[in-house]
Amino acid sequence: MRGNVVMKGYLKNRAATQAAFAGGWFHSGDLDVKHPDGYIQLKDRSKDIIISGGENVSSIEVEAALYRHPDIQAAAVVAKPDEKWGETPCAFVELKPGRMLTAEEVVAWCRNHLAGYKIPRTVVFMEVPKTSTGKIQKFRLREIARES
Repeated sequence: MRGNVVMKGYLKNRAATQAAFAGGWFHSGDLDVKHPDGYIQLKDRSKDIIISGGENVSSIEVEAALYRHPDIQAAAVVAKPDEKWGETPCAFVELKPGRMLTAEEVVAWCRNHLAGYKIPRTVVFMEVPKTSTGKIQKFRLREIARES
């Protein structure tokens, strides 16, 4: 995109700015689909797509399934390195106060709402890290998934 409402660049990060503005256009990294009626549906961010056994898994789709669970307050899904599949979905789940769930129950819920290759292989229960404005810090979750 380009226009007068697009940022000028990343603060003190010339390399990221040059990459994001290659060819004079801002490349957001968002992946979307434009429907015939003109509606644009965000599918995911390119860096958040999980490639598991050659299949593309949208972290947004898995998160949407998790958010539909009545006991889940917050959820985020990132890629976890896997020797066999390359990457597998790793779900970070924050429960509503006073609620209890097991990893097996979360996986069973996902099995009823997602294709098999999209089901998280790892479920981590924790307070999902957020910025002061409430945005989930996926970069921190990627680090945790890589280290575990």
